[in-house]
Amino acid sequence: MELLRPEATVLSLGDRVLSFDREGRPYHYFRQGLTYKRALDGSLHLRYREGERRRRRLEGAEALEVYREILGIAEAHLKDPGRREEVLRWTPEALSDPTPYRRAYAWPVSILPPDAYLSVVLQATTGCTWNRCAFCSFYQDRPFQKRSPDAFREHVERVLELLGRGRLLRRGVFLGDGNALALGEPLLPLLEEVRRAFPGEPILGFLDLFTGLKKEAAWWERLRALGLRRVYIGLETGYPPLLALLNKPGHPREALPLVNALKEAGLSLGIILMVGAGGLAYAEAHRRESLALLAELPLGKEDVVYLSPFQEEPGTPYARLGLKPLPDVEVELAAWARELRRLGLRVARYDIREFLY
Repeated sequence: MELLRPEATVLSLGDRVLSFDREGRPYHYFRQGLTYKRALDGSLHLRYREGERRRRRLEGAEALEVYREILGIAEAHLKDPGRREEVLRWTPEALSDPTPYRRAYAWPVSILPPDAYLSVVLQATTGCTWNRCAFCSFYQDRPFQKRSPDAFREHVERVLELLGRGRLLRRGVFLGDGNALALGEPLLPLLEEVRRAFPGEPILGFLDLFTGLKKEAAWWERLRALGLRRVYIGLETGYPPLLALLNKPGHPREALPLVNALKEAGLSLGIILMVGAGGLAYAEAHRRESLALLAELPLGKEDVVYLSPFQEEPGTPYARLGLKPLPDVEVELAAWARELRRLGLRVARYDIREFLY
């Protein structure tokens, strides 16, 4: 079956399903229990199950062979002349070439929240203002820098060039990197540029407690008028000793005035907690204090609490602590989710291993 959608071309062939954006690039291929996903940088990633969910990146000849298979299927089964032309102008080598991506993005897009995976990422900043959390390795490869309006405008144009008609597949604009909303007044002309290039699209972004607290509700109302709609806060835990162990500044209860200010400004929130952080030694207090704090936050049906199964990154300060991990983080996740739903909160999983841009 050939499905011609405004934003995508889909071939459904029994046990195989192929999806292409409107630039003709494959972004999803399902075959007999195997799921292949292409990132914008041309890399190809395989997802499958062997008891538990497995993930790996395909390299070199292996990736090229899958791209040849995809293009061969499209040549044999895609009938619409316009869509055939979109897809078959590509070669395996062109699909795997990272050069167009690197022209648009000076640094990789390291992470997004799950509901922003199909957003257009615009890097108003690169890096993270703090970049010293004991558990995090996302931005260790880059300094924190902010873009000038001219540099940001050039970046936007290169992103638009990279996406082409693939932009039709995407919804919203995520303002990166780690904490672009910390910029203050220099952020305003950048938001104006986003509104010019992506009129009507909601703007999303990460925010840390220790920078968000410096702003009043009136500031957030100003940003909302420029298109900001959703803010993601890496709360991580409601237990102060664990937050200190993670080397994240501030105090969990500082979330109360910040969330109040954001909600007063009419913004929706994503609150992120790391289930399993601190291991067995902190598990009980982490859950108890986090749930108690969340019960106090003025969250509504438009807000989401994200539960992220903690991933210990080798080489980080956290890994050197030698904390004993939970025997089964999935059991702990389920317990957290049950309690949060009893509080009437929306809950979603946030597994950083699933991210691709």
